[in-house]
Amino acid sequence: MPTGFFTTVCIGCKVCEVACKQWNQLPDDGFTFTGMSYDNSVDLGASTWRHVEFVERPVPLSGQTGGNFSWLMLSDVCKHCQRAGCLENCPTGAIIRTEFDSVYVQPDVCNGCGYCVVGCPFGVIDRLESDGRAWKCTLCYDRQKDQMEPACAKACPTDSILFGEVAELRAKAGERLEQLHARGVKEAYLYGADAAGQPGTGGLNAFFLLVDRPEVYNLPPDPVAPAKYVKESWASLAMASAGLLLAAIGAVWSART
Repeated sequence: MPTGFFTTVCIGCKVCEVACKQWNQLPDDGFTFTGMSYDNSVDLGASTWRHVEFVERPVPLSGQTGGNFSWLMLSDVCKHCQRAGCLENCPTGAIIRTEFDSVYVQPDVCNGCGYCVVGCPFGVIDRLESDGRAWKCTLCYDRQKDQMEPACAKACPTDSILFGEVAELRAKAGERLEQLHARGVKEAYLYGADAAGQPGTGGLNAFFLLVDRPEVYNLPPDPVAPAKYVKESWASLAMASAGLLLAAIGAVWSART
C-alpha cells in the first residue's frame, strides 16, 4: 500500500520522525545545532528513516499575504519505487518486494556490500557504521502484517501523511489539488503519483503534493533506476569496441602498405 504526503498541510512538527524512531527503535542522530533552519536531523540515512525538511523560500506562496517569505515542509521517506534501483542492484536477495508492494531490506541476509546505496536515485538507503548493513524505511512492514498503518501516518496530527489504497490516495490528492488551484495555488502538482510522471522508476509508492520544482525540495526531477540503462550501456560498449577494432585494423593495414 502506498502513502501520500501533502506538503501544504505539514506543519513541521517532526512527530512523524519521532514516531518512526520510537517504533523502529532507531538511535538518535546527535543533539547538535546544524545551522540548517529548524532541521536537526539533516537527511535520510541508516538511522533516520523519516526526515522533515524545512525549506525557506524568499518568495511567498500564491495567494499568501504577510511578506516575501514562505516555508515549504517536506516529510521525506523511502519512495518504495515500482522499479527499485536498490532491489535490482542487490546481489544477495536481501532486498525484496513484500506482499504490500513495499521494498524491504532483510537485515539477516544483507552482507553490507553497498550496491543498493549507489542504486537508489533518491539517496535514501544507507549503511549503518556500527554493523555495515543497509537500512531504510520498511513502511512499517511489521505493523502492516497486523493490519496497522505505519507509525508516521498514525502519529501525524494534520493528516499530511496518508496511507491506504493507491486509487483512494490519488482521489484524495486530486481533491486537494482542486482546492489549492481554486485558492490560487496554481503551481501545486503531484510528484511520483504514476508511472507516466516517473518513467525511470515506474511510479512511486510514496508520492508527494508539491508547490515548487522538485529540486527545491531536494528531490530529483527525473529519477532513474540505474539498471534501466543497462542495454544502452552494453550497446555503447559494443560500438566503442567495434570502433577500436576498426581503428586497430586500419593501423595495421597502413603499416603494411
